[in-house]
Amino acid sequence: MELYYFPLGRHSQKVLIALYEKQVNFFPRVTDLRIPGVRENYLTHYPHGKLPLLCASDGHVLPESSIIIDYLDNSVDSGTRLLPINHNLELQVRLFDRLIDNDLNLPLSQLDSEQEFAVHQPQPLQLRRIERQLQEFLMELDNQLANHHWICGDGFTLADCALLPCLRHPWVHQQLTELTHLSRYQHQGNLRGSWSLVLEELELAELEEEQSLPDRSG
Repeated sequence: MELYYFPLGRHSQKVLIALYEKQVNFFPRVTDLRIPGVRENYLTHYPHGKLPLLCASDGHVLPESSIIIDYLDNSVDSGTRLLPINHNLELQVRLFDRLIDNDLNLPLSQLDSEQEFAVHQPQPLQLRRIERQLQEFLMELDNQLANHHWICGDGFTLADCALLPCLRHPWVHQQLTELTHLSRYQHQGNLRGSWSLVLEELELAELEEEQSLPDRSG
């Protein structure tokens, strides 16, 4: 089993958490699509050019983080069950997975793009709109966690794989001081073995990224 991924990408981190939770042995293929040669080579392998991508030993080639985790949960018996057997609870997990991807992860990417664009052409109203949308959703998550250990109950699920990488975003981290339950959740998530392994690789990648910045600017 091979995983093409980028350590700094939240969707890649989401799948890595699941792989560690399922105790799956896999071959990591770190892929930085910003490098022209790497991107060109990857496009010959997967023309859609999206990460992460799982190449399973049974021949399945699967994009999209939620689809990959669904496949892992149904094909690997070991480790954590990430999609509950109970149908109603499974629906709740799938709902929060989609909400987190669409109402948190995506707006965070839009926020980063707007902040980068604002250096040359400020768009304060657009920034405020995105921030307000994010604040409202974070409050919903905080309310959800008032009565839940993990996002959908006592068990760690697909929804948690989606949420933990988002909480590390600098803007979100600033909001956690006002969100008691979400702050507690992040703390317990940082103690989770699967996320700790992802964090270790992520922090190393961030350090390498920081060290490479002078070369890129030159």
